[in-house]
Amino acid sequence: MSKNNIEENRIIALRRAYLAELRQKGNAFPNDFRRQHLSAELHEAYGDGTKEFLDEQNIRTTVTGRVVLRRLMGKASFITLQDMTGQIQLYIRQDTIGKDEYDDFKRWDIGDIIGATGTVMRTNKGELSVSVDKIHLLTKCLRPLPEKHKGLTDTETRYRQRYLDLMVNQDSRNVFIRRARIINAIRQYFIERSYMEVETPMMQSTPGGATAAPFVTHYNALDEDMYLRVAPELNLKRLVVGGFERVFEINRNFRNEGMSARHSPEFTMLEFYQAYMDYKDLMDLTEELFRELAQSVLGSTRFNYQGTTLDFSQPFKRSTLKESILEFNPRISAADLASRQGMEKTARAAGVDIQPGQGEGKLLMDMFEALVEEKIEQPLFITGYPAEVSPLARRSDTAPEMTDRFELFIMGKEIANGFSELNDSEDQSERFRQQVMARESGDDEAMYFDEDYITALEFGLPPTAGEGIGIDRLVMLLTDSPSIRDVVLFPHMRQKH
Repeated sequence: MSKNNIEENRIIALRRAYLAELRQKGNAFPNDFRRQHLSAELHEAYGDGTKEFLDEQNIRTTVTGRVVLRRLMGKASFITLQDMTGQIQLYIRQDTIGKDEYDDFKRWDIGDIIGATGTVMRTNKGELSVSVDKIHLLTKCLRPLPEKHKGLTDTETRYRQRYLDLMVNQDSRNVFIRRARIINAIRQYFIERSYMEVETPMMQSTPGGATAAPFVTHYNALDEDMYLRVAPELNLKRLVVGGFERVFEINRNFRNEGMSARHSPEFTMLEFYQAYMDYKDLMDLTEELFRELAQSVLGSTRFNYQGTTLDFSQPFKRSTLKESILEFNPRISAADLASRQGMEKTARAAGVDIQPGQGEGKLLMDMFEALVEEKIEQPLFITGYPAEVSPLARRSDTAPEMTDRFELFIMGKEIANGFSELNDSEDQSERFRQQVMARESGDDEAMYFDEDYITALEFGLPPTAGEGIGIDRLVMLLTDSPSIRDVVLFPHMRQKH
């Protein structure tokens, strides 16, 4: 056992002994103390008040929170209390609270949760504080917090013990405060445009809406296997069939795939659908949404992400898959992509693993992922997706082998995927069959055949456009976070054994 572990165990033993004393005296975990003000409310209301003004007003308050700093002196001490909005300093004097209470208070520790009543004041050094006349220990902290100046820097501990990370790292708290603001702003954006927020099942008998491997669970009451949804898309389009012409859902999805700085098996998506729109309308809407989010949350449409300045004020560039491959790879010519033979040669040179029976559409997509995706920095809409890799998107009127689809990439990450929806039930049925064949050939991400969805389409889906936006990746951009685990409160981690 290391010296650090020995010292930590010694501290825990001392704190447990003190807790035992509290239990002997009565209720060691009281729940009868009520807060009057949050720290931010006090700073907002009295932050500009002079020492003389506050002394004259005799403003009373009750505050609660966790002790994060303390300076113990002979007969007077200062502690800093942290609540959900910030911090406030407390000034505790022996002659005010009494000698016995003061001696007991000095045994309290950083990390303890306390409540205090007193008068708002300003110290001689100018810090807004509360001069305490009553103080109560509400919850004893049994484990020592990380040292204030070192903080919690171990990344794995931050992810595994997020509560500790939030307790001691203001930057982490700010990320999740901003995440909440982003989601609220998204919700307001769509509500103001007459979209209805809905909820669809997270367990499905037939997974669909995306090409991804699902998680499997078992429903005991029905004795049936079920799937955690990979996307809510098909259910949302069923609602459009039913007459809800503008719907959105901020939803949790589950995809049984690997984990990385950009991927999580459980993630949050925004999906929205609007009748009588097409994919070009969606690109315009997405630009507007992203500008409004940046302005609302960051106060500017220009901001930095990992050292790169992103500019949402400018029109987002638009390019097809083939155009982007040529633009980002000057050594590749249009002739290289004009034939199957040329595409295979170019793909192999890029290290793309070509599968037997792979169509040109899938090959083109794999080439884009290998040659372009990570090179993109500024917002770029990629269009020109083949039908082979877009089983739910409407075919292009001018080139039926292609679809009316786009994906938005920023800083090497796919942020959004949208298209004009396929509302031809016979075409959709044939595409489902092709997906089933791909699954039978070993593609575990290919879709299942959803008979009920075909039935819904046979009742008539109006011309509709739909889009999914990855909330976690969007939050990464707007909080300058390098990993998706930095913006997920409780990221999945391999269990410690």
